[in-house]
Amino acid sequence: MAGKDKGLQQLNGKPLWQHVADTLADQVAAMAISANRHIDIYQRSGYPVYQDTLGDYPGPLAGMLSVMQQSEAEWFVFCPCDTPFIPSLPCRASRAFRDGAPVVWVHDGERDHPAITLIHRSLVPALQDYLTGGRAKSHGVYASVRRPFR
Repeated sequence: MAGKDKGLQQLNGKPLWQHVADTLADQVAAMAISANRHIDIYQRSGYPVYQDTLGDYPGPLAGMLSVMQQSEAEWFVFCPCDTPFIPSLPCRASRAFRDGAPVVWVHDGERDHPAITLIHRSLVPALQDYLTGGRAKSHGVYASVRRPFR
């Protein structure tokens, strides 16, 4: 994106992050934003804004870990800002589908979308170990508890 903040890019007069937040707002008890740049702009939303706790910003999984470390919630729904057309179904359906699994994510029939996920706090130690070991892909840490939502 040539150094641009994806979440702040406009679509139909609103920033991308706002489209996602509007879709998820009635499905979650609380909302927060994971961001490492333009914190002041995101804070204007009124939502808590969490920055990565790991240096070098190793990717979306690090943002997820940071939110989980800084929030007291038991369950977390994550959805990247570049999915403005996400339907409302994945959050509700993934809760029903989880069947005891500590993590579920979206699969569109062709490929996994592990950044759109419902994840339990119990995975914080595994996420931290995985990321501090130099790895950053969601699939690797989710492998032992694999539960894609189709």
